[in-house]
Amino acid sequence: MKPIKQLDTRDFFTQAQGREVPASIWMPHETTEPLPLILVGHGGSGHKRSQLVQDVATALLNDFEVAVVAIDGPVHGSRREIFNDGPVVRQEFRDLWTSGLSVDPMIADWMSCIDYLCQMPEIDATKIGWYGISMGTAYGIPLVAKDQRIKVAALGMWGTCREPAHRLKEDAASIAIPVLFQVKEQDEIFTPKGQQELYDCLASQEKTWKSYPGGHTDPKDQQLKDIVQFLMHHLMDQCDFDAK
Repeated sequence: MKPIKQLDTRDFFTQAQGREVPASIWMPHETTEPLPLILVGHGGSGHKRSQLVQDVATALLNDFEVAVVAIDGPVHGSRREIFNDGPVVRQEFRDLWTSGLSVDPMIADWMSCIDYLCQMPEIDATKIGWYGISMGTAYGIPLVAKDQRIKVAALGMWGTCREPAHRLKEDAASIAIPVLFQVKEQDEIFTPKGQQELYDCLASQEKTWKSYPGGHTDPKDQQLKDIVQFLMHHLMDQCDFDAK
């Protein structure tokens, strides 16, 4: 049986263009060397401490020495005067996404958070990965395209079938880092054709398409394991990864 790790988790804020950016971090209580950093973009109905984020943080920290960070989406979590999640928040996000006005502010918010994290002695600024499914892909693709500090990305469950899609296609065409792109076989929100088109736009020479059974739900079981393995394979030294 593995010993139970003692973890540190806290909320913090950064500043971007006059906005407070609410964030959360998970990391081992004691570290002997700087940690790889996984940035997590949550889904449209969630927030920075939603189950999707907790699941991947737990899966990563069970086996690896790593830091995990998430921020609230544009109408999510601590950005709201009265907390809410679920269908109401998801619809507000969809309306905002359709307007096309939320992408650049979210890039700025994430980059301010990365700036802050890269100043922490516990963080290895050369080993940063992105994990974002659904809304985490909608904002993740533009962020990964702009911020070259991000070295690997796990994306998916979003496609060109939800407008506006031109920005995502343009940004995907400038992404050259390794990408894992996941889809669900019974996804009731995004079409297979739209997801395939978005995947095809990615310019990465090393990109992987993986399909899983089920509908548009948070990654679990093998899908979650594949995310963790893909990210850490590209962020850790090969000898350290093989030892896990």
